Amino acid sequence: MLDLAGHLHEWLEEGRDFAVATVVAVGGSAPRPPGAALAVSADGTAIGSVSGGCVEGAVYDLCLQVLQDGQTRVERFGYSDEDALAVGLTCGGTIDIMITPYGVGRTAQAAALSAAAHGEPVALARVVHGPPGLLGRAVLVRPDGTHEGSLGGHPDLDRTAIAQAGALLDGGRTGTIEVSEDGSHCLGGLTLLVESAVSAPRMIVFGAIDFAAALARAGKFLGYHVTVCDARPVFATRVRFPEADEIVVDWPHRYLRRTETDARTVLCVLTHDAKFDIPLLTEALRLPVAYVGAMGSRRTHQDRNRRLREAGLSERELARLRSPIGLDLGARTPEETALSIAAEIVAARHGGTGRPLTGAGTPIHRDERAAGQLPQPV
Repeated sequence: MLDLAGHLHEWLEEGRDFAVATVVAVGGSAPRPPGAALAVSADGTAIGSVSGGCVEGAVYDLCLQVLQDGQTRVERFGYSDEDALAVGLTCGGTIDIMITPYGVGRTAQAAALSAAAHGEPVALARVVHGPPGLLGRAVLVRPDGTHEGSLGGHPDLDRTAIAQAGALLDGGRTGTIEVSEDGSHCLGGLTLLVESAVSAPRMIVFGAIDFAAALARAGKFLGYHVTVCDARPVFATRVRFPEADEIVVDWPHRYLRRTETDARTVLCVLTHDAKFDIPLLTEALRLPVAYVGAMGSRRTHQDRNRRLREAGLSERELARLRSPIGLDLGARTPEETALSIAAEIVAARHGGTGRPLTGAGTPIHRDERAAGQLPQPV
């Protein structure tokens, strides 16, 4: 739901009534992850998506029904072998969708939508499985531990939900947690969906070249906050990089040393010049970031590794370097090269192989917990 925060916050300010359908669980191959949402206002306006098209019509009708009767409900959609025309997922998976009218968990939802719409980090924990009287109840959690709303029931339930939601917020993750109605960690009582809204992850592109301009566009398309850094002011200009969020004129390693990075940050080194690359990669490969890639030929890569070893990097640190950067797409143009780099970043994030899906026999949609760059849920 928080991915629709901008629109829903506007609806709240306009006084519109609406219902929200949220994916709360998936099984097998499903097109949208938990947290994906479709919202429908009382005048019939729809925003968002829960399935990429397979069940949107049925979910839209359920939202209108919930707007009429005010009853929260959870519905499961899956493929029907018996009736190919039945409403379901043609991809073969299953999704559970909770449909709630705005008003259930109103205090926490309103605060969460406002915070997310204004770019403030926040987590929203909602009951998605449990007694009917608790379904849709919500509590909001901020990074400093303050909170709004309540799940109701046992006093320890809120305490447990706040702690668990805070842990997921710290990792910038959305996921489900299982607790009992008394707030203990016994399974089978309540399921909470925790949605985290955090700032966009960073992509820092080093080297103000044509490939960097194309990669900046690709990074923005993928939802990154893009910074382009180069020590040469004549090349690092707004005219050359209109789509970058930031343009920094500084020596790359010096900028990296003083700027903020985290476990979601991706670093793309396109300078392929030893005087920039070696000090920069010496810093980069020792940071707990998601991805470090460097452009250059295989000969450049071998020479670069030799220099990095001489600079004191271990084999384990060198193994983190993606070089030559990108997947083998046969790319030639800056745009094609940017696509190959972006594809490798996505594969690294989600644990993909980078191989064609045709004939692969591997899952199309992976469990985020299996991806190498993502921490395990608490």
